[in-house]
Formats: sequence, structure tokens, C-alpha cells
Amino acid sequence: MARLHLFDLDGTLLYGTTAPLEISRQLGLEAETAALEREIATGLIGPPEYAVRIYALWAELTDPQVAVAFEGAPWLARIREVWAEIRRTGDYCAVISLSPSFFVERLTGWGAHAAYGSRFPAVPFVEPLDPTGILSAAAKVQIADRLCEQFGVTRADCVAYGDSLSDTDLFGAVPMSVAMNADRYLTGLATHTYTGKDLWDAYELVREAR
Repeated sequence: MARLHLFDLDGTLLYGTTAPLEISRQLGLEAETAALEREIATGLIGPPEYAVRIYALWAELTDPQVAVAFEGAPWLARIREVWAEIRRTGDYCAVISLSPSFFVERLTGWGAHAAYGSRFPAVPFVEPLDPTGILSAAAKVQIADRLCEQFGVTRADCVAYGDSLSDTDLFGAVPMSVAMNADRYLTGLATHTYTGKDLWDAYELVREAR
């Protein structure tokens, strides 16, 4: 039976940072975004309000700036190699992230079968943001279920990789999970833990497990 590997982005595939922080760095707005991330991490705001406020910060954002942020971000080593191996074995890999879709979807070019993020308008912004398209922890499970149907697998065939509270619902829904550079709370929910900067080493923890 094929397996479906489900990867978070911020703090998981990206080491010690998030897509919004990397994007905001291109605009000189890293401090403002870091403040927003502290608010959402402590529960002062939820994902929709965070998205509305980050959308306002990014009024001048251009697609070339997004491309520079993506290429220059501190990605874990050997992401492409892991996804190539997953494909070679007949398994599937997908990214599900609360970060903007226009950043997350670039990972299909690295070998992910699918990549889902919060729905933002295309850059540069000329359309308003629809807060109903912003993902949540619960939405990650809903997307995972749709991917299971698409690829002909079940939750029992899934492996989740994540680092934070936004991954708790998904970790609770699948039988195997890897806490990646995570806090102790998520580590306590995971079947495996990994600390480091190489995705292949994390993948090895579950590579042979069925």
C-alpha cells in the first residue's frame, strides 16, 4: 500500500523561520511580521486576522521579491532528494501550510505531488483578500482527507511532519508523525522526533516503517 507524506512548511521544511518572515525581509518589514507571529503564537489573534494584517503589510510586494525570498530561504537540506525517493517508491508527498499559497505552491517544482497554502490573491495584489480562504489547524486535516481520496490511500497510510501547534490536529489524525525541530508539546504527540537541518535524516526515521 502506498503512503502519503504530509509536510508542514514553516519551521519544518524551513529551518527556524517562516515564509511570511522571509517574504517580509524583502520589504524591510521583518520586525512588523515577527510581532504578528508572536501574536498568533500566543493566541491573541487567529489565522484570518493574521492574514488580513500581513496582506496589508505586503501592499507593495512583487513576484520577483517572492522569488528571491523563496530561493534564499533557509531550507532543510535534501528536500528534493527525499521527495524523489518518495516518488521512486510509489508513495506520495504533499505540503500543507498556513502560509500564503503563492509561496507554498512553488514547492511542486521541487517534486511535491501537491502543495496547499492559505489562499491569497496573486502578487502584486490587485484583488482583496478573502479571509475564508485562510487555513487553520483543522483545515490541514480536511485537506489531508481530500488528498487521501485523490491518491487512493487512507489516514492509516499517512505520515505527518510538523513543528508547532498548527500541526497538532493532523498529528492526532494519522498514525505516524515526525516532530521536526519542535517544541516539547508537539514532540509529546509525535511517534518520532528529529532535530537538525537535513530532511533525509528525518525521513529515515519512518522510511521503513509501515
